[in-house]
Amino acid sequence: MANRKNLTDRTVAALAPAAPGQRHKLADAVVPGLVVRVTDKGTKTWVLWRRWGGAANPSAKALGTYPALSLSGAREKARAWLADLERGIDPREEEARQRAADDQQRALTFEVVAEEFIRRHALRKRKGERTAREIRKELIPIWGSRPIAEVTRRDVVRLVESVADRPAPAYARNIFGHVQTLFNWAINRGIYGLDASPCDRLRPSQLIGAKAARQRVLNDPELRALWRAIETFDYPYAPLFKLLMLTGARLNEVTGARWREFDLAEGLWTIPPARFKSDAQHRIPLTEDMRVVLDLIPRFKGGDHLFTSTGGAKPVNGFSKMKEKLNAAMAEELGEQPSPWVFHDIRRTVRTRLSELRIPEPVAEMVIGHGRRGLARVYDQHAYTAEIREALEAWNTRLRTIVDPPPPNVIALRREA
Repeated sequence: MANRKNLTDRTVAALAPAAPGQRHKLADAVVPGLVVRVTDKGTKTWVLWRRWGGAANPSAKALGTYPALSLSGAREKARAWLADLERGIDPREEEARQRAADDQQRALTFEVVAEEFIRRHALRKRKGERTAREIRKELIPIWGSRPIAEVTRRDVVRLVESVADRPAPAYARNIFGHVQTLFNWAINRGIYGLDASPCDRLRPSQLIGAKAARQRVLNDPELRALWRAIETFDYPYAPLFKLLMLTGARLNEVTGARWREFDLAEGLWTIPPARFKSDAQHRIPLTEDMRVVLDLIPRFKGGDHLFTSTGGAKPVNGFSKMKEKLNAAMAEELGEQPSPWVFHDIRRTVRTRLSELRIPEPVAEMVIGHGRRGLARVYDQHAYTAEIREALEAWNTRLRTIVDPPPPNVIALRREA
């Protein structure tokens, strides 16, 4: 057995190479069986002497080399191995198991987990396609090849702030929400080695700023310019944007429209819960103006989506370029750039104009799919289909007069109630 000594870092560092063809051994007096072995080339290796697997004679198993494994590290590892042996565990097998687990964890890249999240969770939600598209555009290209457990709070902060600085603060909030939801989902599954989210204690208001409620409403010249700009577009965008203006529906509700949702005989369009915000059906009575738009939309054999570039199989998506073209066409009509606006502002404009037309508030709210509140939600089960139809007809008539104003010598007569 090697000489035993209370080893110190200085002692180990000062050990000289062994004689040619020989190896020098020095045992630690603190941890039984811990030995530093020195070759004739000066390589210093920590080994642990023990009977392994019930062998009759003790033998040495390497723990690591010095100085990569320090004296304190070697003692800690040797104690752990001795504890495993006391419990009947082969520490080498345990280390191999841990290495395999670590390798498996490293194989769980952000891209692997993100795609699983999209398939198992995101695509089952109302805005699933949009969520998937934004994750694949903004997150996977940056973090895709990294183990998901290595994505840090600092990474999230940098990403969200870079999006906000484009500037795109609303989009940055969406991206933060995707990251937060993805990590919470992964933690809840319990199979990715995650027990904390890098989004914990992060607040969008601190990263991006307070969320300002939008109040943008398009005025008459802007509505006229928008409609005329739309008329310069071809299918599928021209009828899509017209239906958006006529109904006040959300962009995704119109974009995802399918022929199966339309009862042309009854004059009703029923948006299913999967695509409506409150997870309930939303029924839109069809006006004559809406029917004119629908009559011009082709039908395809590959699927029943109204607005498609894939023969009806899938709805169109990605509207940033179309929005730029709309703005350019509106600027030409107005003679100047329109004030910044987003598609959701059309919805707010429709709701505002309904109030201007003196449509009762409960009906105006139901036109855009806002449900009744309080006791009315429980006790008033009237569908208000006729009232909503009248409100939409009034709005469509008003929109026509905005888009194509009557000659100045024509006086509009108010219809008596």
